Amino acid sequence: MDKKLMDLNQIKEILKGMLTEKRYVHSINVANCAREMAKIYGEDEEKAYLAGVVHDCAKYFKNDKVEEYVKKYNIELDELETGNISLSHSVIGAYVAKYDFKIDDEDVISSVRYHTTGKVDMNLMEKIIYIADLIEVGRDYPGVEELRELVSNGKLDDAMIKSFDNTIALMLKKGNTIHPRSVAARNFMIIKRKEENSKKNDK
Repeated sequence: MDKKLMDLNQIKEILKGMLTEKRYVHSINVANCAREMAKIYGEDEEKAYLAGVVHDCAKYFKNDKVEEYVKKYNIELDELETGNISLSHSVIGAYVAKYDFKIDDEDVISSVRYHTTGKVDMNLMEKIIYIADLIEVGRDYPGVEELRELVSNGKLDDAMIKSFDNTIALMLKKGNTIHPRSVAARNFMIIKRKEENSKKNDK
């Protein structure tokens, strides 16, 4: 346990040099929120906390740093991620978590990778980090309380779908592109929910 704690403290110290103070506070807030969600939904609390701490580690990478990592690890960024750190930081951050922070847990790495867009058939850890990023205590925007209430009432999938709806609606309103992974993630969850409801009605 002491070794894990020391490793986590080292990661936090490194992150302080990589992030703004505001973003570091956000990361700790996400970690705390993720740990609380892990308690509710039966996920590993330490892993959820760690994933929350590191999820934004590549948020402030400049173009040359992005290129360095892309070349070093043969990272494939799609056309929407290329030149867009708002999207690419999650993909690159997964490699930072794995190779710089020596995190070998695939759930943690994957939850960092998909915390911005989501993906089809997300596992519990991925959902927790995705939502914790949106509802941590420092977040204040229209609709955040509804998401918090859904999460606290055990309705994580409902919160996921609602958050996808909110994000897609906002991007449409702004005239921005929508990443296909987000659309696919939402569609997958909608179809799955319809199938589950259909099975219930058949009984």
